[in-house]
Amino acid sequence: MRTVIVRLPAAAYPIAIDPGLLLKSGAYLRTLTRASSVFVITDSNVGARFLAALSESLRKAGFRVAAHTVPAGENFKTLDQVGHIYDKLIGGTIDRQSIVIALGGGVIGDMTGFAAATVLRGVAFVQIPTSLLSMVDASVGGKTGINHPLGKNLIGAFHQPIAVLIDPQTLQTLPEHELRGGLAECIKHDIIRDAEHFSLLETSIDRALALDMTYLADLVAHNVAIKARVVEADPFERGERAHLNFGHTFGHAIENVSRFSLTHGQSVALGMVAASRTARRLGMLDELSERRIIALIFAAGLPTGGLTLDTDAVMQTMFLDKKVQSGKIRFVLPDRIGHVVIRDDLPSELVREALVSLKG
Repeated sequence: MRTVIVRLPAAAYPIAIDPGLLLKSGAYLRTLTRASSVFVITDSNVGARFLAALSESLRKAGFRVAAHTVPAGENFKTLDQVGHIYDKLIGGTIDRQSIVIALGGGVIGDMTGFAAATVLRGVAFVQIPTSLLSMVDASVGGKTGINHPLGKNLIGAFHQPIAVLIDPQTLQTLPEHELRGGLAECIKHDIIRDAEHFSLLETSIDRALALDMTYLADLVAHNVAIKARVVEADPFERGERAHLNFGHTFGHAIENVSRFSLTHGQSVALGMVAASRTARRLGMLDELSERRIIALIFAAGLPTGGLTLDTDAVMQTMFLDKKVQSGKIRFVLPDRIGHVVIRDDLPSELVREALVSLKG
């Protein structure tokens, strides 16, 4: 078992990574808590595959188990669905000693975390991510949230889990496009923090796509460690943690305007291409590095062009992003592979050119 500890001022929590961990989740959690009851939130896809096995493991460890299933998909990450979760939690006589478990991808983690942060003014929360994207990104760091008709993740809270349990074997049932979407976040982490591992990923990304379990466990552990160290340094995104938004200023707007027909990973991939091209146009990033970034995104089977969305609509949506401060859009741009900087002084025409370049 690989374990990464996230150390924050208020508390520390483990991120455990081990093939087969889902079936041992109950025993693992029993070492961390004396809670008697757990409430599992999952979606209709993940629940059909893994809820029964998780529930059995939890019951064997002495937990009382209740569960609620929500419809699968980003379109359901809404206040209305969180209201249904509140109804089930409160109607199920949850108390402050109960644990809420998120079993699923990033949507479930975001919604469940937000519900746990707000019901009874906050209850304990465990992440069991089942997609590569949620394993390496969404489950780490305590960001929770839901979408609003005007934008993605505009309603939310910080609420750290007491543990994250990652079983790479759950990726065996993941649709290939979702696996590729998770690789977008892996590429992002290396661009912002680890040039050496970026070079390794250039020669080994096929092993991830082939579902090599040993490789995937190592890849997840590497990415979790990167994000954990960033979160430790900046738990509430007041500085360095904003580096994790590389590709997301463009990406969130693209995802929202597409009405989620483009996945988060696909949108972030396009966002990283746009940000890298912008950095190149500004003279910040050399041509070879720009080419390597775009080539690795392409090798992961992610889009690097072909965008058909209205450019004006995407630009307007960018101004509704959480990352806008004092009316200025903050962009995270690479000045070399392994390092990024934050800029809020980009001419709108340069931003437009980057978006137009994605249509090619």
